[in-house]
Amino acid sequence: MNLAAATNENLAHTSNVLIYSSMAVYTLAFFAHIAEWVFGSRSKVGRTAAALKQDTASAGSTVKVQVAQQGGTAVLDRPRIVTRSATGTRDVPDGPGAAGGTFKGDLWGRIAVSLTVVAFAVEASGVVARALSVQRAPWGNMYEFSITFSTVAVGAYLILLALRKNVRWIGLLLVTTVLLDLGIATTTLYTDSDQLVPALHSYWLWIHVSTAIICGAVFYLGAVGTLLYLFRDNYENKIANGGTPGKFASSVLERLPAAKTLDTFSYRINAAVFPLWTFTIIAGAIWAGDAWGRYWGWDPKEVWSFITWVAYAAYLHARATAGWKGRKAAYLALVAFGCWLFNYYGVNIFVTGKHSYAGV
Repeated sequence: MNLAAATNENLAHTSNVLIYSSMAVYTLAFFAHIAEWVFGSRSKVGRTAAALKQDTASAGSTVKVQVAQQGGTAVLDRPRIVTRSATGTRDVPDGPGAAGGTFKGDLWGRIAVSLTVVAFAVEASGVVARALSVQRAPWGNMYEFSITFSTVAVGAYLILLALRKNVRWIGLLLVTTVLLDLGIATTTLYTDSDQLVPALHSYWLWIHVSTAIICGAVFYLGAVGTLLYLFRDNYENKIANGGTPGKFASSVLERLPAAKTLDTFSYRINAAVFPLWTFTIIAGAIWAGDAWGRYWGWDPKEVWSFITWVAYAAYLHARATAGWKGRKAAYLALVAFGCWLFNYYGVNIFVTGKHSYAGV
């Protein structure tokens, strides 16, 4: 064994240690987020529900128009009108957040974010060490793709926080998903650090696969927002129809942003990254032309990448069409992300094709 090989093995081992260390820190962040939700104030829970009931009562009552006299001119006093948002949900205020606006809850939330930053730095170091161990892009198999994917997803979340966007409500679900992703990666999908197959020796690996990872990470954030939108929209509709939500809804869903806010967040996230996904498919076609002599060969990975593109295009079109806003468009968004997940896990594991580089 030469010195270079030993050094590479040491770097690969260092990468594994860093990935496991990041999982430990993510676990601490998970418990901190739990504490944020638990210790957040419940005194504010129910205020939005009360406002919804008041709005509903106002909307359902007979509108009285008062006429005032100002210098002989009749002036109509505008009655209070409850409007509907563009997505079909009621215009209600956002919830107070997981911390509920309390000092103790907010403190735990800040601790959770700080731990997430540390875990992100450790995991990113693990990805870099993996790349240095073989002097190539760290996404040549499903294990490497997975650890890079979760790193980018957390990075995108932290960027939104740095831009002072109110997205801390994603934190608990994000950390939970990252732990699940890393757990699967380090057990079922783990592959020893090794060189690439000849077809992957191209600078397009850096371009095509990196953009695919970025798109998947951002699509994931959009899917989280869409899923929570469906729960929150159902909660708001139940309140508006005079129903009484359960204890879980009162303590959790009430603290989330309003359905309109969640829907807008998901739409903007998906719309922003969709052009990059389009570029990803084009870049893949160009790479296929260089590697295999054809731009399109109906390979399963190519087909499902295009199906994913069509699904997101349908969602964006539906979201911009009056008859398909709200829940119908949200279901399309989840189907589209489901296509992306199958394109990654299903095609790589269960389908044989030219892109079968899972390493499992």
